Amino acid sequence: MRSVVLGPVSEIAGRREARRLLDARLNPINQGQYRPEATMLFSKFAADCFEPGLLPTLKFATQKIYSFLLRKHLTPRFGDYRLCDISRAEIQQYLLEKLKQGFAWETTNHLRNLMSKVLGTAVSWNYLADNVVRGVKMPERSLKRPHQFLNADEVKRLVAACTEPTRSIVVVAVMTGLRIGEILALRWGRINFIGETLVVAETCFMGRFGTPKTRASRREIPLSPAVVEALKAHYSRSADRSPKALVFATRHGGPLVSNNLRKRGLQSACKRAELPRINWHALRHTHGTLLHVQGTPLKVAQAQLGHSHMATTLEVYTHASVIAQREAVNLLDEQVFPSVPKNAKEASSTAEVVSPTN
Repeated sequence: MRSVVLGPVSEIAGRREARRLLDARLNPINQGQYRPEATMLFSKFAADCFEPGLLPTLKFATQKIYSFLLRKHLTPRFGDYRLCDISRAEIQQYLLEKLKQGFAWETTNHLRNLMSKVLGTAVSWNYLADNVVRGVKMPERSLKRPHQFLNADEVKRLVAACTEPTRSIVVVAVMTGLRIGEILALRWGRINFIGETLVVAETCFMGRFGTPKTRASRREIPLSPAVVEALKAHYSRSADRSPKALVFATRHGGPLVSNNLRKRGLQSACKRAELPRINWHALRHTHGTLLHVQGTPLKVAQAQLGHSHMATTLEVYTHASVIAQREAVNLLDEQVFPSVPKNAKEASSTAEVVSPTN
């Protein structure tokens, strides 16, 4: 047996009020609606129930991320807690501490989602009555560092510095906005050279094939002449050109590994082109940036990039807005002050930087 505090005496009007509060507590139990909460430890539930029972139902990439986050973060912090003792306030404080320690917003949000998935599973399996993570809030998202992307001239230098198959992959990535996993899962049967389109229906992560990231990621992409030319040239070099064969494959027909391609192909080309080292996702951001600079409508870019939410596309457009702003300001300057020489404006801006502020 255990006692439960109904409230401070100063707030309870009398015996009748106390009886009413007691009845409110006892009614769910008396009516069979109360579900006793398990005293199982978080670590035991995660290891014995969540990991073998629910984790395998998720996408392979998600499984890898969640297994790592459980092992390195959530289990060390909450492992000795009983499931029923984990409070909303403690989870909220834990996430805020992670952000203060310098964790990326995305990583911290992954921790929140994973905790919600674990406790939500405990609710579904009758170990808990409520998922306390549902009331936990994440602060406004802020970027620790701007997204990497290349301008048009840098793209040309990168392509010129690449060797095959990296060159063809870079052209496809920059001109279509496909994720690297979507590119590595491309098959010849999904490329229509006559209609100049390709269909995204599969993704590849660490050699494992699966469905695209979201429903919006299943899409048909129009191909520019440069991409068609690159793919046709690659087709002529390919050993296996059957419809089910991978477009970019090893000599044995298996999928290429993105990390190896990045280190040996992409970043080596960056060095030769005297560009900063970038990753594959930077080419996807490059596609979104170049779309924005040429004035492509947001809805069109969302469909092209395969984003489920327009807010995600807007983020890509936001980091590209500095370029557009500079072009807009320069255009306005030419219209309002056409007689001001360019060198004079540069000298003026330099003087402002050197002079002390008042």
